[in-house]
Amino acid sequence: MKKKTILRILATLVLLVVLIAISGYSYLRFALPNVGHAPDLTVERTPARIERGRYLVHNVAGCTDCHSQRDFSKLAGPNFPDSMGAGGIRFDRRFGFPGVFYSKNITPYGLGKWTDGEIYRAITSGVDRHGKTLFPVMPYTNYKKMQTEDVYAIIAYLRTMPSIPNDVPASSADFPVSLLMNLTPSDPEPVAQVERRDSVAYGRYLVMIAGCADCHTYKVQGKDSGDAFAGGTAFPLPGGGMSRAANLTPDQETGIGQWTAEQFVSRFKAFTDSATRNQPVAKGGFNTLMPWAYYSGMDTSDLRSVYAYLKSLKPAYHHVEKFTP
Repeated sequence: MKKKTILRILATLVLLVVLIAISGYSYLRFALPNVGHAPDLTVERTPARIERGRYLVHNVAGCTDCHSQRDFSKLAGPNFPDSMGAGGIRFDRRFGFPGVFYSKNITPYGLGKWTDGEIYRAITSGVDRHGKTLFPVMPYTNYKKMQTEDVYAIIAYLRTMPSIPNDVPASSADFPVSLLMNLTPSDPEPVAQVERRDSVAYGRYLVMIAGCADCHTYKVQGKDSGDAFAGGTAFPLPGGGMSRAANLTPDQETGIGQWTAEQFVSRFKAFTDSATRNQPVAKGGFNTLMPWAYYSGMDTSDLRSVYAYLKSLKPAYHHVEKFTP
């Protein structure tokens, strides 16, 4: 084969690679996310709906856990009450994030210009009011399966929260995550009504929207290990040290296999006591990211359903050192 022919073939191949790269970039940058327009939606703010939303926001979905500042001078980092929903928590490279991301202000100060449909799309599809992808530290991949009425309840409650002025900086993802994250948003897939009397099914639902697996399934090279809820995910603490998520599987030795339902519920309800909730922690002393104060407010029957679901899981032997100074 002649030299000119070889060069021509190589040039053609290079051109094809460049064209494919440009096409791929253009698709990720301009065609995505592709979840359509925000629905034309007005959520009626009934007392029952607002109360359900309050419960979900503060005690199950934990929205205000990430969208409020936390006081890690105390055990489990309870929120500063005057920051509730005002956002501004920074998730950055120190904690393994590919960029710098800030939780948004979800009080009426931050959402005042949003329509109910835009809030619905953000919660269930991960796209903001300008059509931009939200980084999936916001667990919209879980919320997309939430019962539609529960999403409506959250929207109704968010509209009634005290408005807290706080202008949050824009988030910025590193390349190529800035493009690849556009693959994450998708259309909502709400589950059908889950009956509370089916404890395992309702517990599965609560665990899903609480995002328990997000922290309690450890990662290997950035991917789930396969041992769901076996714990071990490590989190650096602002005050120093490393906290790790517990093994929630019913393994008899390393999980909750020997726990009774009463012990499980009591572990959460201990944080309804103000002394426990405000227990001071010395710098570098034992602490945890687990937002016990939030989940302590869950209904006892709901906590029992969570327990029933966790006990139905496959046991996974995985010893977890919960804290390293």
